[in-house]
Amino acid sequence: MKVDKKTVEDSMAESVYSVLPADTNIYGNLFGGKLVEWIDSIGALVGHRHSRKNVVTANIDNLSFLEPIRLGDSVILNAWINYVGTTSMEVQVDTHREKKDDCLRVLACTAFLTYVAIDEDGRPTPVPELILKTEEQKKRFREAQQRKETRLQKKV
Repeated sequence: MKVDKKTVEDSMAESVYSVLPADTNIYGNLFGGKLVEWIDSIGALVGHRHSRKNVVTANIDNLSFLEPIRLGDSVILNAWINYVGTTSMEVQVDTHREKKDDCLRVLACTAFLTYVAIDEDGRPTPVPELILKTEEQKKRFREAQQRKETRLQKKV
């Protein structure tokens, strides 16, 4: 089965959310679980765009909450492919909070997620190779390979 090659830019995505009262805890901060839901959703979209297949979340790696996100803030999620294997893809999601008072964007969370493309029967299926056009993309690819190797070593 022939699988085409795609660039990082072919599958990039951005989502923007407003933090509403139902999304916050008693301190007025966004629930971490709500942010993880948004991160997984945009990550799956990027995986689907790259593979043109249904995808399942195989791993959430190194999810770091860096800044609180507050009621009334805007949340901007940017996601892209860092790495592809035979059937899996690593997606990086950077989350920024945009403060309601000054519209200043601050990095609030980073996450690396692994998705596996599946066929109609739910079995892993090949994904397109990744064309790396910039030095930054090549660096991210290498770093993703290292994260994958670390995860595989932990399984043993």
